[in-house]
Amino acid sequence: MATKRDFYEILGVPKNASEDEIKKAYRKLAMKHHPDRNQGDAAKDAEVKFKEGKEAYEMLSDPQKRAAYDQYGHAGVDPNMRGGPGGAEFAGGFGEAFGDIFGDIFGQARRGAGGRQVYRGNDLSYAMEISLEEAAKGKDAEIRIPGWDECDPCHGTGAKPGTSAKACTTCNGSGQVQMRQGFFSVQQTCPHCRGSGKIIPDPCTTCHGQGKVKKQKTLEVKIPAGIDDGMRIRSTGNGEPGTNGGPSGDLFIEIRLKKHDIFERDGDDLHCSVPISFTTAALGGEIRVPTLSGEAAIDIPEGTQNDKQFRLRGKGMKGLRSSFPGDLYCHISVETPVKLSEHQRKLLKELDESLKKGGAKHSPAEGGWADKLKRFFN
Repeated sequence: MATKRDFYEILGVPKNASEDEIKKAYRKLAMKHHPDRNQGDAAKDAEVKFKEGKEAYEMLSDPQKRAAYDQYGHAGVDPNMRGGPGGAEFAGGFGEAFGDIFGDIFGQARRGAGGRQVYRGNDLSYAMEISLEEAAKGKDAEIRIPGWDECDPCHGTGAKPGTSAKACTTCNGSGQVQMRQGFFSVQQTCPHCRGSGKIIPDPCTTCHGQGKVKKQKTLEVKIPAGIDDGMRIRSTGNGEPGTNGGPSGDLFIEIRLKKHDIFERDGDDLHCSVPISFTTAALGGEIRVPTLSGEAAIDIPEGTQNDKQFRLRGKGMKGLRSSFPGDLYCHISVETPVKLSEHQRKLLKELDESLKKGGAKHSPAEGGWADKLKRFFN
């Protein structure tokens, strides 16, 4: 039995290819090797490649099947082990792309008014920077994004005032042209009018024949509490407008968290560095630390060492999908005194001599280190 080719190799895409890249690669392959487009000696080879591409896209367009294939190879997507009632598992995946591709080939793509082909507008992306406090509480924000409005001089027709658009003579106003390929008649978008069905001999000087002009519009956006860096908010229909009456694209608002002066976020947890004095670390005491909801107290035990970590439960962030807030981790940083006076230096030297007389009981880590050095050199 012949070894099956790698699905990514068949489509000519890398293993980290996005869904759009995989879909585009399959569309290109399917149009090139479709049996109706290949006759004679090339038909058999084209049929094999067409079937290979179909199977490859069927697997890689489904997130679960793709994950199984990435982990186990062809064994992970053995057709004898697949479930799903009556092939319904392909809904929105392979079937959608199959319909899109052969709609383009055989003239069955979506039509608008007058039988013209319509196109969905492009999606837009907007980066919004917010503070950690705003991410914790949520906020209502206003953003300004590019928009479109009907051109006033031509009233949206695209033609210079006093003139009008004319039906395209290439497609007779249908937006589609037919091309014969062997025994088949293939319907494609008219290259002259680009599917609009009309030609504007004298375009409007304001909108240059588009019938619309760019503007800035204000959009209200609700930022949910708990949102994290890199998450996106989708605003449906606020992307670029479609063509020939097609639907508008969407606006994706990507959240970026500003660097905080005190806290670092790690999922739902927060971390901060808390400096304490040499004497507080040695003698112990109570210190006050900041949280997103106010101050909190921490009891520093006697003899606290540098990098000691204290955990405040429930003082972190409450994520979008979390039932409870995370924790706040306070990392102790013992600060060494600087710029000492002569009197202070004298007092520290006296303290140091007194500590050395006490032996390792005052500095257990230093005593253990000395023992390790002795064993190493001996």
